[in-house]
Amino acid sequence: MARSELRPIVRLRSTAGTGHTYVTRKSRRNDPDRMVLRKYDPVAKQHVLFREER
Repeated sequence: MARSELRPIVRLRSTAGTGHTYVTRKSRRNDPDRMVLRKYDPVAKQHVLFREER
């Protein structure tokens, strides 16, 4: 099975500057802009914003 270009794999990088990343999929149809999620950064030991990097 081929991976769909409609749901690409994206990397979310911490805005705290720790270098921690999460990998997830997103829907280009529902979220055409860069994804921003608030998730836990274990290096900073707190919840911070994670932005999609390209």
